[in-house]
Amino acid sequence: MSESTEDAELPAAETPAPAAPITFATLASIYRYPVKGLTPERLDVVELEAGRYFPGDRLFAIENGPSGFIPEAPAFQPKIKFLMLMRNERLAALDARYDDASGELVIVHEGTEAVRGDLRTPEGRAAIEGFFQRYSRYELRGAPKVLTAPEGFRFVDTTEGFISLINLASCRALGEVIGQPVDPLRFRANLYLDGLEPWEEFDLVGQTIDVGNHVKLRITERIIRCAATNVDPVTAKRDLDVPGTLMRTLGHAYCGIFAEVVQGGLLAEGDSLRITL
Repeated sequence: MSESTEDAELPAAETPAPAAPITFATLASIYRYPVKGLTPERLDVVELEAGRYFPGDRLFAIENGPSGFIPEAPAFQPKIKFLMLMRNERLAALDARYDDASGELVIVHEGTEAVRGDLRTPEGRAAIEGFFQRYSRYELRGAPKVLTAPEGFRFVDTTEGFISLINLASCRALGEVIGQPVDPLRFRANLYLDGLEPWEEFDLVGQTIDVGNHVKLRITERIIRCAATNVDPVTAKRDLDVPGTLMRTLGHAYCGIFAEVVQGGLLAEGDSLRITL
C-alpha cells in the first residue's frame, strides 16, 4: 500500500545563503595631516584602531595667541584659535614634513628649507614658533605656540571627526559646475573614494561599511564645508567659492562624510569598500 501524501516526509527547508557583500567603491588614496593647517602626507597603508582617531592625524596645532587649551584637561577648541587655512591661506605655500621616529618637523618655503625642529623638545618647538612669528606676523593675535595633542585627543574641527572621507566623483561634479577642476585635497580628507556616483556618499550616513579585509567604519554624518576649501592647496591662492557654490547648486554646504572605526585593521590603496546586506 502506498504511503499517503499526508504521511510523506517533507524535504527540509533550505537555509538561505547569506547575501554576498556588495562592492561599491575603492580606496583611491590615503592621507594624514600631522600639523593642523599644514601639508597633507600621503600613505600607502595605515592601521586603524577601533574607537580611535586616524593615526598621525592633527597631532599638532599652531596656537594663534592664547587659546585656553589645557593639555592636562584637553577640550575641543574652535579652529579660529589656531593658524588654519580658512583665514591663513599662506600656510598652503609651505611644504611641511613630520617624521614620527625623530619627532622632527621640517618646513620648506619656495624650495628652500626654512626651519626644522624636534617637536618633542622645547628648543625644537621654539624654532618652529620663531618661524611662524615671522611668516605669519600680520595674521597673529599673539605669540604662536606649538601645541601637542595629549593621548586620545586630536586638533580636529569637530568632536565627531574621527575619520573623514571624500568621494572623488563629487569633486569632479563640483568642478563641472564651477568650470575648472577642483583639487580633492582642498577638503583635507583621510580617505578618498573612487567608483561612486556624485554625492552618493551621503546615502551611506548611518551605514556600516567594510574596507579592505578587516576594517569596519560606521558613517556618522555629512561634513559641512567652510572657506578653507576656497584655498588652492598648490598655489595658496583663495580662488574659488566652494561653500557658496554648494549652497547655490545643491542647497547645502556639505561635501564628504565622517566615520568612526568600529573594527580596526590595515587599509591600503586599492582596497574595496563593501556593504553586507
